[in-house]
Amino acid sequence: MKHAASRALFAHWNERRGVRALPERGDIEPAAIRAALGDTFILGAEPGEDLRFRLAGTRVCALFGRELKDETFTALWDAGHQAAMRRLLATVGEEEVGVVAGARGRTPEGFSCDLELLVLPLRHRGRSGRRMLGALAPLAVPVWLGSSRLDPPSLGSLRYLIETLEPAAPLLPAASFGREQPRRDFVVYEGGRP
Repeated sequence: MKHAASRALFAHWNERRGVRALPERGDIEPAAIRAALGDTFILGAEPGEDLRFRLAGTRVCALFGRELKDETFTALWDAGHQAAMRRLLATVGEEEVGVVAGARGRTPEGFSCDLELLVLPLRHRGRSGRRMLGALAPLAVPVWLGSSRLDPPSLGSLRYLIETLEPAAPLLPAASFGREQPRRDFVVYEGGRP
């Protein structure tokens, strides 16, 4: 993750989930991520609906020159990338895995803007796939911010955050340090020098 907002949001999400696969929506504390709130959003949907912005930070809205609340997330993207965005969101919700991606947008005046997108799954009332937490931030502060807007951006490279599939391991009690623990991912092959 390149952007400070993405790193802060991921660290908070990871800390709030503890040993669980995902945190609940109510576990997210806005005060703990106050520096990243302007770049943060929450998506939500009822069964059978597309994910919509439930909340969008001021800097996210400023990038597009409008309030994004209640707008579908996929409609924000270039038409040629909306199907890929739907698949990405489905994977985040169904597989309970986060994703970080690059994106690029242009203003009507022709200024380009490189963005970083982070999407993390949340549980809502015990179910996953209906709420997502994310950040969408420019990698450099655009000179046109506040005086222009981005046209629908295109999706770039992406990376699934596989470590989000496994909850953080609880610490072993001190009494277990005296016992030998099995080694993982260590294989001894016979042969070599005598």
